[in-house]
Amino acid sequence: MYRRFIVKKKWDRTKNMHQKRNFLDPPKTLVLGFAIIILLGTICLTLPAATTNGHGLSFLNAMFTATSATCVTGLVVVDTGTTFTLFGQLVILFMIQVGGLGFMTFATLFAFLLGKRISLKERILLQESLNNLSMEGVVRLARRILVFTAVIEFVGALILSIRFSLDMPLGTAIYFGIFHSISNFNNAGFDIIGHFQSLTGYVSDPTVVLTICALIIIGGIGFIVMNELFEFRRSKRLSLHTKIVLITTSFLLIVGTLGIFLFEYSNEKTLRPLSFSGKILGALFQSVAARTDGANTLNIAEMTQSSLLLIVFLMFVGASPGSTGGGIKTTTFTTLLGAVWSQIRGKEDVIFYRQRIEYETIYKALTVSFSALFLVLIITLLLTITEQGTDFLKLLFEATSAFGTVGLSMDLSRDLSPLGKMLITFTMFAGRVGPLTIAYAVTMRRNPDAFRYPKGKIMIG
Repeated sequence: MYRRFIVKKKWDRTKNMHQKRNFLDPPKTLVLGFAIIILLGTICLTLPAATTNGHGLSFLNAMFTATSATCVTGLVVVDTGTTFTLFGQLVILFMIQVGGLGFMTFATLFAFLLGKRISLKERILLQESLNNLSMEGVVRLARRILVFTAVIEFVGALILSIRFSLDMPLGTAIYFGIFHSISNFNNAGFDIIGHFQSLTGYVSDPTVVLTICALIIIGGIGFIVMNELFEFRRSKRLSLHTKIVLITTSFLLIVGTLGIFLFEYSNEKTLRPLSFSGKILGALFQSVAARTDGANTLNIAEMTQSSLLLIVFLMFVGASPGSTGGGIKTTTFTTLLGAVWSQIRGKEDVIFYRQRIEYETIYKALTVSFSALFLVLIITLLLTITEQGTDFLKLLFEATSAFGTVGLSMDLSRDLSPLGKMLITFTMFAGRVGPLTIAYAVTMRRNPDAFRYPKGKIMIG
């Protein structure tokens, strides 16, 4: 045990020395890495070969689409299925895969293929990218992530291809199956069905709905949780993180499904025309997709305001840390609930499963949530200026969807003004890399305080 402590101290000391010698610390590198991928994708989508009309997208629309794909959002200003050629769609698919896994995980794949050793700097970046608590075993985790991704996407593509083959030629069905499997596992929600219809034609199809729901959920629980579940048969234990993720995810899915089912049950434009099983599948899919995937089987613009507000809440919470999804994350939401419940009960500590949550974690959860709320409200406010005459709920929905990297829209994205598109593009980028990561990247890290001020008292509540 003592030897392990000494080794850890050496790793931490080496890590700190390495970061001091490098101007680009992990937050700066992650922000810059995503920005470079978006820039390259933007250039590719402006090429004549990328669009069916042979002219390429305008730079603004290309940047919006590239950001949406790299940040695995799914908001679109042009129809993916009819606007882009095979080359353009493959560019989008590549950006989705890189953005979902994280560019550092993708770079690790090439290092494995070339037999290259993973350096200390790359391990630090991997730890930051995967949101892992320690550097120990991070390379092994990255290797498993690549295997998990390949297997899950292959199984999803196989099932979807078989189902789509009943409606279209086999070659097209296979391509559609691969595209939608990758898109939905990475919580991107891009589809190539065409004419902004998404998956509305399959609202009552259990094979398509349940397969895509499974892809979204698995991609949204996080790779760390996947790895623990994979090792559960051997370890017979789950960490506190995994328990909270699984419980919170299940709770949100149940609440979302029941809420949408009740709110839309009598809505002639959504659930009412469907059979009872179709209603359940429609409500389930939209609850799952609201957790950071932009696919939809119901017409979002025709849903009731109650459902839309519920979806805004689900989009804001989002998926789990270290996943392909966005939002403030399930663990952040549960930590805040735990802190509130502890205050109500007059308890000093936040306890989950007989384990105390550190104050630093609670402060971080509060900071992340407040920063996210502030960002969404500011973007919504600016959209009320750039998109005058547009319903406020549409603007709030769009801003929250962009921040949560969800991709659901009330048919507003393609009608945004140039300034509105730029605002949503920035929000998608901030939502993917995280407001705190951007803040750390553009500001200097402060040194620890040399002294502490005396305590002051203020009235709360």
